[in-house]
Amino acid sequence: MKITIDSDWTATVTGEPLSVTPRFDFSSPGLRLAPYADREERERFLLDTFGSQEWLWDTPDTLGFDRAGRELIGAEFELPSEPASAEDCARLPSMPPVLPGGLRADEERNCRLEVTSVLCRAPGDAVLTCLRDLDVLDEPLEARIGIAPDVALLVQHGSIVGWSLTDPARYLTTGYAAPDPAPPSSATRRLLSACLDLITDPLLEEVRDREPAALARLRTVHQDLRAQRGDRHRADALLALIANLVEDYGNW
Repeated sequence: MKITIDSDWTATVTGEPLSVTPRFDFSSPGLRLAPYADREERERFLLDTFGSQEWLWDTPDTLGFDRAGRELIGAEFELPSEPASAEDCARLPSMPPVLPGGLRADEERNCRLEVTSVLCRAPGDAVLTCLRDLDVLDEPLEARIGIAPDVALLVQHGSIVGWSLTDPARYLTTGYAAPDPAPPSSATRRLLSACLDLITDPLLEEVRDREPAALARLRTVHQDLRAQRGDRHRADALLALIANLVEDYGNW
């Protein structure tokens, strides 16, 4: 199967998905599928690969292909802050089965994968689905390519139109740290949903406007994260961004 990533830039689906553990970096927030463990290694990765990468003021999603075999070896995706309405999420096309596989670039040259603009949240945030735009909801999806555990690229009309992350709470972390291998607690799952509310509109806009009810919710979540006793790695990952919001808006 061939898929189009950027205009006439294509890649072929292979049978080898990435073996890396996804990192749902909540401080960004975004998803990393990465063979690197720190900033220096990431910079070397960007120098040694080709594909869709940040350039000056342009910050698309990242797809890194190695030069030897043109295989996908790493990716980064930004989480959009614009949530789809419940009505739009209900229109999410029936998901085809996940086809595990990697990508092999059909030629060595750079491309551009536009960041997604709309976030669809499943009940309980069991799945986060990020779409190019709401027009994707008007027609069926053609395929889901499982490029890593619980991570799939969404394909429609032969082109990538989004990505999804199943069980995002499991992969919560910050920076380049690996997620906790233990299952997430029920408290963490609840607080993830509360934090996603706070970093997406309309609640995020209300926080920025310093609406009293929104700031009260922000402070409550902040206190709950600080007080959580178990699953501290994930709680601290959520706290990294929420504490910044409190510092910027919650102390007025």
